Amino acid sequence: MSLLLTRRRAAAAVLTAALLVPLAACGNDDSGAKDKDKAAGSGSASGAPKADLTVLAASSLTDVFKEAGAAYEKANPGTKVTFSFAGSQELAAQVKQGAPADALVTADTKTMDGLSGDTGKPTVIAKNRLVIAVGEGNPEKVENLKDLADPKLKVVLAAPEVPVGRYSQQILDAQKIEVKPVSQEPNVRAVLSKVELGEADAGLVYKTDAATATDKVDAIEIPDAENAIASYPAATLKASEHSEAAAAFVAWLSTPEAQKILQGAGFQQP
Repeated sequence: MSLLLTRRRAAAAVLTAALLVPLAACGNDDSGAKDKDKAAGSGSASGAPKADLTVLAASSLTDVFKEAGAAYEKANPGTKVTFSFAGSQELAAQVKQGAPADALVTADTKTMDGLSGDTGKPTVIAKNRLVIAVGEGNPEKVENLKDLADPKLKVVLAAPEVPVGRYSQQILDAQKIEVKPVSQEPNVRAVLSKVELGEADAGLVYKTDAATATDKVDAIEIPDAENAIASYPAATLKASEHSEAAAAFVAWLSTPEAQKILQGAGFQQP
């Protein structure tokens, strides 16, 4: 009887083990499926986390970033990018005041470097150069930087604390040209607007800005030896509530897709 009982117990143990194996396998499959579902819902098709992003950007990026933002949203369903455009110095003030935003793109490295405690590591995404913007047809026959010193010419510049204003003064000083502007504007778009409206005969703006108003202004090229190169760094903001999504957008600005859009608008590669 003892031998028979032992054999029955052994058989029962084998049967129990055989039944538990498929049950365990089913449990593991269910867990894996849940993990995959969770991962699939965590971001967009490209892998970037979904979020509503606010990006502070230099005024000279107004047109091109609207196109870039639309392209990014298309590639990343569920993500919305809202831009706030202003002069870089205004954007810096907003960051210091704690304005809710996720990323920052300025028109110079100096402004960005001054915010090192508030941003992640910046990356230069594009470069630009200056031109002389004049009315359509160049009615005052402006040919070069020296012509801007003519006291009869109404010249408008950006304020010296604005990146394009600093670049402007830099190239004028290098050529020992003294210009007395009729006004100093808070950003490059304001300078361009003065020329477009005929309130100024000439102004120094970025090449890309002049290209947005070819029906109203002409652009007089400035030789490379007399020009300045503007660099555009982009960085995440440490106060962002969507740090991963912000980092993904900033990284995307250096991709071939984004660079094609920037260079198509006249920006130079970084």
